[in-house]
Formats: sequence, C-alpha cells, structure tokens
Amino acid sequence: MTGAERGASPHSPDRGIVVRPADDDDAPRIADVFAGYVLASVATFVEDPPSTATWLERLAAAREQKLPFVVADLPDGHPAAPRGGLRVAGFAWCAQFRPHAAYRYTVEDSVYIAPEATGQGLGGRLLGTLVDDLAHTGIRQVVAVIATLPAARHDTPSIVLHRRLGFEVVGRMPGVGYKQGQWVDTVLMQKDVQQR
Repeated sequence: MTGAERGASPHSPDRGIVVRPADDDDAPRIADVFAGYVLASVATFVEDPPSTATWLERLAAAREQKLPFVVADLPDGHPAAPRGGLRVAGFAWCAQFRPHAAYRYTVEDSVYIAPEATGQGLGGRLLGTLVDDLAHTGIRQVVAVIATLPAARHDTPSIVLHRRLGFEVVGRMPGVGYKQGQWVDTVLMQKDVQQR
C-alpha cells in the first residue's frame, strides 16, 4: 500500500482526512487552489495562474514519470469542511528538479493547501505521503525551493513543515524573485529519501 492510499490513524488529530493519488477530475480544483497563491502571495513566483489544461498535462507527466501527485480530501463532518465535505483541500506533487539528465534522480516538491483548510495537518500528511512514495522509486533527492521575505524574523510555515519531515536548509538565494512590488528570497531545503 502506498502512502497515498493510507488514511489517518484513528488516534491522529487529522482523523478522517483522506490522502489519495490525484486524478484528472481534480484538475479544476487544483487549478483553483493554486491560483489563489499565484494572485495573492509570494509563495510561488508564478505570475499567471496555470489553466486546468496545464494541470491535466502535469498530472499526465507525473503518471508517465511514475512520480507521486497526491491530494487531500476533508470528509463531511470535518470541522474545516463545508457540508458534503471538501474534495481537494490541498495537494502535493513533484517534478524533475532540472531538465539535464544528470538530475534524473532529483525532484522538487510543491505543497499547497486551500486557505479554508489550513491548520488541519494537511501539509504534513501530503508531504509525508510524497516522501514515503518517493522512497519506493529510483528518486534519491528531494529539493524544496521556498519563498521568504528578506526581513522575515521567523521561518515560514513551509520551512517549518519541511524541517519537521527531515529536510535540511542547504542554502539561501537573496532577492532572486520580484513579485507584488517586493524582492523575495528563496530558501533551499533538501532530503535524501533513500536514507532511512
């Protein structure tokens, strides 16, 4: 059983959250969640929200490359879910880190949570599943490229999440992005998923 097929344990605080492989029907909701980050934050340097068709291509590429692309659903009755539940409350995926052949065993991860579903433990569930699933592939290294403001006094939630799952900070690139009228740094974090 892959990490994406497992539910939460009965004693975990996120009981009832379902993390599963993404399918094509999820693409419109994935596009919607990501668009919020594109338009209202510096968490991604993307400036034009990708279309549903683009996300369908990314889902197909992940399947072809045998890379995990997972979503988290909140069931009906979950405190953060509207009546009827919330399909795709967050998603995580990875893609080739760089196009050169020598990078073929390294991927970059991405995790995004719908604003109405933050604080429910979805980030840990999604990233944990991604890392677990990658450990059963030929992938060795996972890199996270995390945007942060230069004057930030505290780590971003994404840095905290990655650190909690065993990623280490391996570098910082000051002022490499310019978005929403401000210069943005990136923090690079890395984990060897084959090292247990």
